[in-house]
Amino acid sequence: MDALPYDLIPPPTALGLVVLQSDESVEDDMRRLLPPEASLLVSRVPSGAEVTPETLAAMERHLSGAAALFPQGKRFAAMGYGCTSGAAQIGPARVADRLRAGADVTRVTDPVTALIAACAALGVTRLGLVSPYLAEVSGRLRAVLGAQGIATPVFASFDVPEESRVVRISPHSLMGAAQDVARRAPVQALFLSCTNLRTLEVIDPLEAALGIPVLSSNLVLGWHMAQLAGVAARGPGRLFRPAR
Repeated sequence: MDALPYDLIPPPTALGLVVLQSDESVEDDMRRLLPPEASLLVSRVPSGAEVTPETLAAMERHLSGAAALFPQGKRFAAMGYGCTSGAAQIGPARVADRLRAGADVTRVTDPVTALIAACAALGVTRLGLVSPYLAEVSGRLRAVLGAQGIATPVFASFDVPEESRVVRISPHSLMGAAQDVARRAPVQALFLSCTNLRTLEVIDPLEAALGIPVLSSNLVLGWHMAQLAGVAARGPGRLFRPAR
């Protein structure tokens, strides 16, 4: 039997995403934010049912293995680690090192790194913070941001450790929490922390109500991955529509 002839097409721009075993939101959001012509490949890392400093730190030893599960020989234009609190706990530099050890990628980001870049792009140094997690988890994120010159003078949390409940927090609850935080102290922007929160639908309504940029973990992660890869992202909010 003769082999059939075939042609090869050039590969699309490849973007990698390593997400938590427990995350139900970030993949859908990335496919909304990133351009359809880019190829988004996803791997998962084991994660605890509850978010604590210990379960977050434990993910570090699995990151290289998760990245190694991507197709062999695939070159990625950029790769993201989809966990805000995990990146703050482990450290963005260590996260990047672990992912590079498992995959062929130079440009690596995470929601903390992406948030810092977004704040720089918007000129934000005072940030209101809404988190679903326990105070000790959110405290680590606030410390990392503070070390980069981003103050979080006002903060509130739903105080929910279980990921299965975080993903079910309603848009109405997010809107109410964000408006409450924004009233407590003058801030230049608001951040909704956690890749498992469903935030994209509330960005535009909150910006209209508050008159300041509203950011979220998935929003900044998608924006920064696209920036690093040199592709055009699209999404809600002032981050995607900067003032001219």
